[in-house]
Amino acid sequence: MLTTFFMALAPLVSDTHPFSIEDMLAMQRISSPALSPDQRWIAFEVRTTDVEANRGRFDLWLAAVDGSATKQLTFHEANDTSPRWAPDGKSIYFLSSRSGSSQIWRIAIDGGEALPVTKLPLDVDTFKLFPDGKRVALSMEVYPDAKTLAETAERDAAKAKSKVKAMTFDRLFFRHWDTWEDGKRSHLFVHELEGSSEPRDLLKGMDADCPGKPFGGSEDYDVSPDGKWIALICKDEGRSEAWSTNDDLWAVPADGSAAPQRIHPENKAHKGNPLFSPDGKTLAFLMMMRPVYESDRQRIALVPWTPGNWQVRVLTEAWDRSPSEIAWKNDGTQILASADHLGHHAIFGVQVENGQVGTYVERGYNASPIQAGNELVYLHDDLRAPVELMALQHPSQPPRAITRMNANRLAAARMGEYEQFTFTGAKNETVHGFLVKPVDFDAAKKYPLAYLVHGGPQGSFGDHFHYRWNPQAYAGAGYVAVMVDFHGSTGYGQAFTDSINGDWGGAPFEDLMKGLDHVLAKYSFVDAERVAALGASYGGYMINWIHGQAPDRFKAFVCHDGNIDERMAYYDTEELWFPEWERGGTPWEQPSAYAHHNPIDHVSNWKKPTLVIHGALDYRVVDTQGLSTFTALQRRGIHSRLLYFPDENHWVLKPQNSRLWHQTVIGWLDQWVKNAR
Repeated sequence: MLTTFFMALAPLVSDTHPFSIEDMLAMQRISSPALSPDQRWIAFEVRTTDVEANRGRFDLWLAAVDGSATKQLTFHEANDTSPRWAPDGKSIYFLSSRSGSSQIWRIAIDGGEALPVTKLPLDVDTFKLFPDGKRVALSMEVYPDAKTLAETAERDAAKAKSKVKAMTFDRLFFRHWDTWEDGKRSHLFVHELEGSSEPRDLLKGMDADCPGKPFGGSEDYDVSPDGKWIALICKDEGRSEAWSTNDDLWAVPADGSAAPQRIHPENKAHKGNPLFSPDGKTLAFLMMMRPVYESDRQRIALVPWTPGNWQVRVLTEAWDRSPSEIAWKNDGTQILASADHLGHHAIFGVQVENGQVGTYVERGYNASPIQAGNELVYLHDDLRAPVELMALQHPSQPPRAITRMNANRLAAARMGEYEQFTFTGAKNETVHGFLVKPVDFDAAKKYPLAYLVHGGPQGSFGDHFHYRWNPQAYAGAGYVAVMVDFHGSTGYGQAFTDSINGDWGGAPFEDLMKGLDHVLAKYSFVDAERVAALGASYGGYMINWIHGQAPDRFKAFVCHDGNIDERMAYYDTEELWFPEWERGGTPWEQPSAYAHHNPIDHVSNWKKPTLVIHGALDYRVVDTQGLSTFTALQRRGIHSRLLYFPDENHWVLKPQNSRLWHQTVIGWLDQWVKNAR
């Protein structure tokens, strides 16, 4: 029998404090829910931040779908992730580094010690069980020409021992996201759980990755219910890999008896999330239509599973939303999909027969939908609460909480109330935004404003509990926080998203200025004389652009990982399809496009105190852009500071670095905005 630990329904908190970075670090982060075969239990990951060790620690938990109980399943100091239920529902397979490398382990749900399932010479990065429970599909990084896993391990050991650390490259990529390329590829294998045979490499010899790098996971492949086939996503583009988005859909026999074959080769745009229907007769996947454009609308497409005679049907051509996740309902009549929607991330149901779309959950940020009996189970968070597991029986009824992992932590931290607003922006179109009031708000007071600009640029600063750019951190420090989803943002239709192409400093800048006007006119408690603008990535670019166009509207700026020179940024970055789509070609083909809205040409207008932040391992927006920004500020004699992280990439991930980031940013705002005279 399961030993259960019931979560407190009422917080046991006697003292409270304004929300801060310390509260963000204290929150337990839920992810990767997996439903048991009897649909009574959910296994999931919980990340707990170990500030002293400067890392996150992952453990596995169980929760009863009816919300009656939760149980921590693993307690090891190593990371335990990716829970997968055994077919009999009595145990859970998972990834763990407790043996010194990442391998598959197994633990009974009624307790006991975890036991190793694999002892391979290489790290296992992802895995999925076959329906029979006797085999597993898994991914490992190997040299494509290596004959065995041991050969890859031997080459790695020889490199580590060599005193020569020089690297040679003959083509792009030579580095990607935050890692230098080493010649290895992520390949998909089938491994017998009993026996000593070498795992079968289904991509043998292919100079390509599955899952894709840098962020691909087990959602990049799926095993058919009969265990005979694997559908997978893999980009095999040779020398054009760095400027192609052709993540192709492939089918390969699970026994390795034939080479992978492309399912929809005529479509050269991105494809993803292959998922077999419960009866195995249909494969669903996500598909874009425009090659090279990473922010094209994703359609749900279907393929009747008739190997060698693939007939693709686009299910959601008429639906002007771009789903990011899909899951089949148990009877195969609907596909559950999550997508950005008017400042929220909603869950929808799509009829397989005719593509009709209905809404299940609309408000907040909702993800990982699963059908459990007659309920929809999903992850939910919003601007005032981190992720918890929720259940919904019917869209007309309120959801109920399955977990309350952070109830006491939330009760101890006072947060700002928030609301969504709209205004007429560029092109005379409606633009959405959110405003978060300061903690302990007093309508009779005037408050400084932290104006947050999202990245992407095809993204959204919506109703979401963020762990890097959380507006509650500014509300807790006594600021009004405002986020505007300018033209180019997602969740408002594809035309709205496309409108930023070639117009980075046009309509988005106009939206931000009109949004600021709207906030100052509508909310009398916002002090127009104490406004700061902050942004990262595209948001950092926009900070540099605003500084050259409208510096007098702001007291200070914070520019994190932002471009100063769009022309040089092309030669610095790694995924070339992105600037080539946005600018209509390369810099030598379209020089005027790279000069259009280029912040470097307006440095002469810069005048306000600016904090510049950059990570040395950021190969997307390379650190030379931030260093150049700081150099320009210093040479012009402008109050400025550079916060540089040698051990961070495009994001600030390490807990102690995140603490320093927030202390430095809010300290800068306090110095130049809150206490401005």
